[in-house]
Amino acid sequence: MKWMTRGDIDGFFGLAIDNLVQLLVIDALCRGVLGFSVELVYGRLLPGAAVSLLVGNLYYAHQALALARRTGRTDVCALPYGINTVSLFAFVFLVMLPAKLAAEAAGAADPATVAWQAGLVACVGSGLIELAGALVAERIRKSTPRAALLSTLAGIALTFISLGFLYRTYARPIVGLTTLAIVLLVYFGRVRFRGGLPGGLLAVVVGTALAWIVGIAPVGAAPQAALQFHPPLPILGELFAAMRSDWMVYLSVILPMGLFNVIGSLQNIESAEAAGDSYPTRPSLAVNGLGTIAAALFGSCFPTTIYIGHPGWKAMGARSGYSVLNAAFFTLVCFSGTLAWIAWAVPIDAGMAIVLWIGIVITAQAFQATPSAHA
Repeated sequence: MKWMTRGDIDGFFGLAIDNLVQLLVIDALCRGVLGFSVELVYGRLLPGAAVSLLVGNLYYAHQALALARRTGRTDVCALPYGINTVSLFAFVFLVMLPAKLAAEAAGAADPATVAWQAGLVACVGSGLIELAGALVAERIRKSTPRAALLSTLAGIALTFISLGFLYRTYARPIVGLTTLAIVLLVYFGRVRFRGGLPGGLLAVVVGTALAWIVGIAPVGAAPQAALQFHPPLPILGELFAAMRSDWMVYLSVILPMGLFNVIGSLQNIESAEAAGDSYPTRPSLAVNGLGTIAAALFGSCFPTTIYIGHPGWKAMGARSGYSVLNAAFFTLVCFSGTLAWIAWAVPIDAGMAIVLWIGIVITAQAFQATPSAHA
């Protein structure tokens, strides 16, 4: 199997849009709600997030190539991977914001730093739970009916992925319906454009051009921050200081979020197997946990997870290269501080049709890969 195919370009644009949304939410919440400085967000948080994305994406790409070599197949798709959306909101509003408010009430000199350190502790805790869960997850997966695992993913795909973007498609129909038509032509209708132009690339380019023409883009004022290299630096001192604080008060958030991450990743591994790609549970979950711990070690407060959507990326033709491209792109974006410029120039509307397609495929899989009696 080639490590890079035309389908990987399509898969990359879809996965990149998904991860870009998470980073934009991190930027908005950390600066707007938690009051983090630009230096903390762009100099510590985002480089740490890039390290975590690099660890997981490169491993899962290697894992896909190894499976392809072992089985002699050329259609193996790597597990998608990125920042956990649910944990992101939970850690901001249930861990970091209460820590900041408590620090302000106590008269702390820098409440934002206290909130950041609380997030680091929560991230480490989530990673350790994922590592521990890797030891027993395969037994849980084998004893749970596939319909029970995939039906949950179908519900998430409809409510959190498909419907919101579908409503937005009709709210801004010039961009939304045009890009949706391109995606449906390519992935549902199997139409091929001249020169082998990837459908995902074309949808994003056309969507961006239309967004500028109709006034959706640019999004807000042009960023004022200058481009600057922000290398990832280990923050062991801050992390150890945070571990000595009263972190037990946040255990009621850390524990369920860690378990949620384990079960969610387990469901996505089952989804990949239903699509024809059987990956071992223990190392897949263990690397997920290591990626989360790596995030905390380099300054990010947000756990990573195996993403929903494997059957959709596979249906696009993605193999292992889309995972490598995702790692390389976000390493560049987070290390250089260009996130704000991309968000300004490329609205979410330009790529949302790809994510909408992924949600449709996941929902369909829940019915196609389970006994009809379970429908």
